[in-house]
Amino acid sequence: MMVHQFVCFCLWLLCGVSGVYTEETETISVMEGDTVTLHTGVTEIQKDEQTLWTFRPRNSENRIAEIYKQIISIYDSGENARFRDRLKIDEKTGSLTITNINTLHSGLYKLQIINVGVKHRSFSIAVYGMLTVPVIIRDYSSSSSSSSSSSSSSSSSSNCSLVCSVLNVSDVTLSWYKGISVLSSISVSDLSISLSLPLEIQCLDDSYSCVINNPIRNQTSHLDNITQLCQPCEESHQNLTVLLVSLLLLLLLVVTVLVVLFFCHRRKYTQAKQDAQTNEEEVEYTDATFIKHRSPDTEADGRDRTVYSEVALRC
Repeated sequence: MMVHQFVCFCLWLLCGVSGVYTEETETISVMEGDTVTLHTGVTEIQKDEQTLWTFRPRNSENRIAEIYKQIISIYDSGENARFRDRLKIDEKTGSLTITNINTLHSGLYKLQIINVGVKHRSFSIAVYGMLTVPVIIRDYSSSSSSSSSSSSSSSSSSNCSLVCSVLNVSDVTLSWYKGISVLSSISVSDLSISLSLPLEIQCLDDSYSCVINNPIRNQTSHLDNITQLCQPCEESHQNLTVLLVSLLLLLLLVVTVLVVLFFCHRRKYTQAKQDAQTNEEEVEYTDATFIKHRSPDTEADGRDRTVYSEVALRC
């Protein structure tokens, strides 16, 4: 009997060693309030298997859920109070679901399926807090100190100092943009703190924006239509260029119309002159024929008197 147990123990060790395998850690990024399911990768656990889930936030590793001999156990008290009423384990597959997750649940989750061998799976979950829209205000204190320290400069007095702020954030980056170009940025990790990022501009246009982002989402505040913070920029060089180009095009159009009218008038004048010359060449002349008219009165000598009348020649 003892020999049989020893042999079985040796076979268990050999099978266990050969059956142990470790997969790469799967990284999961979620937002606070989401529901996450960690899958075991099996369709159905066996009756004699033990499915064990552990959680390691930093250094310690705590058992949080398991299925053993078809009995489900959830450990969400004491050190695991952060998981209270949030853990569910699928009795068929052993998959673990975390509902209404928050930043306290960030860490490393390990799965062990123990039978003859041990199967391992690891999940690294990063939970990011909800992002609020950044708030932009004018920093009057900075503007006054800047103008007083550089009163000799005429341009500094017209500068506008702004501050973009967010409250209670972690693992985020706060940035000022002009168009798609980053003007300045600041990042924070781990701790939940408030961030502020200043910006000084000469005048306001709609290309400035303040963006807060994490690896999942971002929130943006634009400076368009916030004229109460800073004076809007005067007509830009680009707008002036467009105006000049428009004036040049208009001038070119007027010149083109005048040239066309000139050539039309010249063409009509030339055509009229050619028609006049053609008409002059087509004039024909005819010989005049004089016809005698006998006058009813005859002279005494019996001779006829000839009367001539004017003849008009027409072309």
